[in-house]
Amino acid sequence: MLSPSAPDPAPIFAAQVFAALGDRTRLSLLMKLSDGGARSIAALSTDTALTRQAITKHLHVLQDAGLVASLRVGRESRFAARRETIDEARAYLDGVSRQWDEALGRLKAFVEADVTG
Repeated sequence: MLSPSAPDPAPIFAAQVFAALGDRTRLSLLMKLSDGGARSIAALSTDTALTRQAITKHLHVLQDAGLVASLRVGRESRFAARRETIDEARAYLDGVSRQWDEALGRLKAFVEADVTG
């Protein structure tokens, strides 16, 4: 009898990460943080029509997805990109790409065998 196995957490992780990145504002915030520096909400809200409250909401979505981390500096929260999560998302996409390459390779072999057979 097969023992029940835990579901693969990768699709859940990927769904949360890509949902967070699916918003233009959040993607823009992550791009601002991609240089590795930590920035305050005030600094991230410059050159934008968004309020600090809106920026904060978007940062919390990114934080919940593991894409940014916050640290407290005095009375101010600073946010920084988490490179590890982006690397994990890239690895997930590489795995999906390999699966598709393998599936398309099997389909090609099947079609070519059917044509010649």
